[in-house]
Amino acid sequence: MPEATPTTETLTAALKAEAHRLGFALVGVAPAVTPGGLHHFLQWLDAGYAGEMLYLSRREEAYQHPRSVLGGVRSIVMLGMNYQSASPAPHDVPARVSRYAWGAGDYHDLLRDRLRQLSACLEQLQPGCLTRGIVDTAPLLERDFARRAGLGWFGKNTLLINKQQGSWFFLAALLVDVELCYDDEHSASHCGTCTRCLEACPTDAFVEPYVLDARKCISYLTIELRGPIPRELRAPVGDWLFGCDVCQEVCPWNHKAPLSGEDVFQPRAEIAACDPIELLSLSEEAFRARFRHSPLGRPKRGGLLRNAAIVLGNRREPRAIPALIRALDDAESLVRGAAAWALGEYPPGDDIQQALVRRAAVETDLQVQEELRGSLQGGSVFKPEISGYAGDPLI
Repeated sequence: MPEATPTTETLTAALKAEAHRLGFALVGVAPAVTPGGLHHFLQWLDAGYAGEMLYLSRREEAYQHPRSVLGGVRSIVMLGMNYQSASPAPHDVPARVSRYAWGAGDYHDLLRDRLRQLSACLEQLQPGCLTRGIVDTAPLLERDFARRAGLGWFGKNTLLINKQQGSWFFLAALLVDVELCYDDEHSASHCGTCTRCLEACPTDAFVEPYVLDARKCISYLTIELRGPIPRELRAPVGDWLFGCDVCQEVCPWNHKAPLSGEDVFQPRAEIAACDPIELLSLSEEAFRARFRHSPLGRPKRGGLLRNAAIVLGNRREPRAIPALIRALDDAESLVRGAAAWALGEYPPGDDIQQALVRRAAVETDLQVQEELRGSLQGGSVFKPEISGYAGDPLI
């Protein structure tokens, strides 16, 4: 006799069991409908809070319905994988990297592989079905569907929070053209009157509870932003080299969140505690070799070295001065400009002054010229008695 077609209940239960086996701590199913938070997302875009993430507005219509991602989609299996790991370094590290990037690889690769395995499981049970796995690269409002699938609630820091997992988890989605059993939406919020995340943000990036101005978020500034970090936000960036975890670190729901057992998320000391001075010496080839499988490659060499210079300008460590002076001659204007600003944050010194004046005499990039001018005129190194300063055409 031919095998009986599995019931909706059996199919859903089998998929959830396989998802848990594959390492997903959270699994829920939502119907493929227009996301409930779509109007909030569109308002957020209209307010300009997305900054230079123009791909969001370009795909605005695609967010209207999951069918833009998979034609004929009927159900969305929402998944959460915990990535929290114990810190391998002391608190006083040279520069801070967001926890999700501490490991040996890129989470996208791991989650996509697990999604392919989950898809294969469904195809065995339902031959001929259509599926598509998503890891934050398609026009899908994952948080909305995760809440609808019962995985958690929106925190005031805009992140999805789960009572057991906190917010230290990645979201992934498997879109299928099969009807499954849908979970109840998580309609309650458990943040109460707590505002720790809002108060702790170094750059005051939260316009109000549940609304983030990405243009001021340290994660955006150090990863997404391609140009110079706005001058008024450089000091608040502090020692964050890549991303930011402040609003998660202070969240009470994360205090008891479990640690991940996935090997790829286990921290590598050379990533979790990067030395920004050493980073400034990396060539393009060395950068690619070191970070080609790491999220730290996302801002590209210019962006990461820009961040390193900003961190060094904030820390004002004397041992960083030679590296910053060498960075004034970097091939990338983004790095030269950040190094010029950083040197202007140091106490007066003839070596700094002379290096800035020397670079100012040959610099052709207008933005870098402005950074040099700012450090020479308004920075802590302003010393008009230095020989050659008065005659510099940029001053």
